[in-house]
Amino acid sequence: MTSEITLFVNPTAGRGRGAHAAQPAASALRSAGFSVRTVLGQDADDALRRAREAVEGGTGALIAVGGDGMVSLALQAVAGTPTPLGVVAVGTGNDFARTLGLPVRDPAGAGTLAAEALKGGRIADVDLGRVGEKWFGTVLASGFDSRVNDRGNRMRWPSGRLKYDLAMVAELASFKPVPYRITLDDGDAHEVEATLVAVGNGTSYGGGMRICAGARTDDGLFDVTVVGDCSRTTLIKVFPQVYRGTHLGHPKVTVHRAAKVELAARGITGYADGEPLGALPLTAECVRGAVKVLGARDFQA
Repeated sequence: MTSEITLFVNPTAGRGRGAHAAQPAASALRSAGFSVRTVLGQDADDALRRAREAVEGGTGALIAVGGDGMVSLALQAVAGTPTPLGVVAVGTGNDFARTLGLPVRDPAGAGTLAAEALKGGRIADVDLGRVGEKWFGTVLASGFDSRVNDRGNRMRWPSGRLKYDLAMVAELASFKPVPYRITLDDGDAHEVEATLVAVGNGTSYGGGMRICAGARTDDGLFDVTVVGDCSRTTLIKVFPQVYRGTHLGHPKVTVHRAAKVELAARGITGYADGEPLGALPLTAECVRGAVKVLGARDFQA
C-alpha cells in the first residue's frame, strides 16, 4: 500500500453534503502528509469498479464520503482485503458510523481521525454480514421494517429520522404479520408469525433506530431481533422504543444470536444497509473481522 488515499465520494449524499464534505476531509488528510485522489463514478456500478481498481492498485485506504449507501458500496470493494476503510458520514442515516463511534456530519473531524489512525491510531477489525456476494455492515431488515424502508427510500421529503417515522405510519394501514421460517446455524429452526425479523451485525438502521441494540461488531455473531404477531396498537406503542433500544424487553420481542441465519417468508423483500437484496428466502453469514475500519471505537458498548 502507498501513502495515496482514495476518497470515494457520493456528491448527492445528504442533499449535496457529500460534495461539500470531500474538501475538508481531503484537506485534513493532506495536512497530515497524505496524497489524496477522488473517485466519483458515473453511476453505482462504475463507482464500484473504480473503487475496486484503487484497492487492487494498493491505495493506502478507501474513505467513503456520503451515507450508508456509499459505505455499503465501499464495503464491496474492501471487504476481505487488507485495505482499511474510512468513513466521512454525511448522509441521511449514518448508522454504520454511529455503530462504530465515528464522527457524524463532521467531515474535517472524520478526515483527521482517519489520518491519525493511518499514522498509528486505532484500526479495528470489524465483522460484516454477507448474503451471497453482497456484504453489509449494519442490519438486514425484513417484514414491516423493509416495507417502511422501501417507502422511506421513495420519499424525497422530509429527511432523516422523520422520513422513516412517516413511512411507518403509512405502512401501518396495510400492516399484517406474516409466517416466517427462521433457521439458525444450520439446524435451529423457528416457525413464527412475525411483524419483522432484523438480522443485526450493527445496532441500528433508519437513522438511529436501535432495532438490534445489543449487537456487537467484534463477536462473529448476528443479533436476530424477532418482533412477533403484534396488533397495530401494540406496534404503535412499541416501535418508538426502538430509538432507545428498550423494545427488546417487550414480551412480543425475541432475540437470537447466530453466525448464520436463513430467513424464509412469502412476499417479503430483504434490505441490508438500506439497499435491496431481493425476495426471501435469503441466507446471511457473519464474517468475523472482515474489514479494517479507521478510527472505529466504542463499538463494543
